[in-house]
Amino acid sequence: MFSRLTAYVDSIVARDPAPRSRLEVLLYPGLWAVGWHRVSHRLFNARLFFLARAVQHMSRFLTGFEIHPGAKIGKHLFLEHGFITIGETAVIGDNVTIYPCVTLGGTNPTNGKGGKRHPTLEDNVIVGAGAQILGPITVGQRARIGANAVVTDDVPEGATMVGVKARSTLVKAETWAKDFMPYGTPCKEPCEPSGQRIEDLEARIALLQAQVEELLSERELADGPDAPVTRKRTRS
Repeated sequence: MFSRLTAYVDSIVARDPAPRSRLEVLLYPGLWAVGWHRVSHRLFNARLFFLARAVQHMSRFLTGFEIHPGAKIGKHLFLEHGFITIGETAVIGDNVTIYPCVTLGGTNPTNGKGGKRHPTLEDNVIVGAGAQILGPITVGQRARIGANAVVTDDVPEGATMVGVKARSTLVKAETWAKDFMPYGTPCKEPCEPSGQRIEDLEARIALLQAQVEELLSERELADGPDAPVTRKRTRS
């Protein structure tokens, strides 16, 4: 048990630059929330549902994390800060990192049966702050969910998703998904395609402006020196 706890603490230290020692990590509410969930999940599997809920409610009061006792959580889950909600049928793999204010939410079944209605996060997934992952979808291994993204469809392995509704970025998975990526998205490279689009639009405007000025010059030459002067509209 001690060796497993040490390995868990070391996995958090490897992903979080804040702690100066292992002892600091032992004070993390996310670590305690996962520990309490282990207890409530065992009670849930033993069909002691009331006791499981009681442990879960106590954990929520003490830590600020809402983890349903039925959720299945793998090894070394790092809950970076509070206000995270994990639904009953959610499944989380190993070495997953979840930042604050994330919801692994469910869908409202139309057939009246519960079933699998929460997402599955496979190994080494990173979920950025404020992201909402909804429904019985699968987020593939090493996928990154950017901050405030809303994910309602399956995410391929190694993909980086941003936006509402979430879409894949231009960042190549084979380039960025090899190592741990803080906050779920790369910080040094642009994820949005808007920058390239703006540059393309500026180039087209410059080309059109040059063509207009050329046509005006040809018209002035054709009309001769006695023609009325046409004022050129210049770009400010």
